[in-house]
Amino acid sequence: MADDRRLTAEASRCLTDPSNRALLSAAVVWEVAIKRSLGKLDAPEAFARTLLDAGAVALPVTLAHAEMVETLPWHHRDPFDRMLVAQATVEGAVLLSGDEALHAYGAPIVW
Repeated sequence: MADDRRLTAEASRCLTDPSNRALLSAAVVWEVAIKRSLGKLDAPEAFARTLLDAGAVALPVTLAHAEMVETLPWHHRDPFDRMLVAQATVEGAVLLSGDEALHAYGAPIVW
């Protein structure tokens, strides 16, 4: 959204490939809302709506996702990132993340 230079060419390609379905996790929207309210993140107010209008599909946090978190090893302490790994595992999805610590889970990650 902000044309961030940290977004790699591979991640950008995945986001713009029409054969891919971009999922927007409720956990991401929740984390962005918390960081915005604390003044730690400059993201637009309509962050989620903008992504949904661009074609992303809302991914709610389900009971299956929550239960999967329990089975994850403690490679990472961030509860939002752990939820994203759980969601990717349950949904068979690929994570777009520059967080190197997430690779320890063995989930497919693109960055």
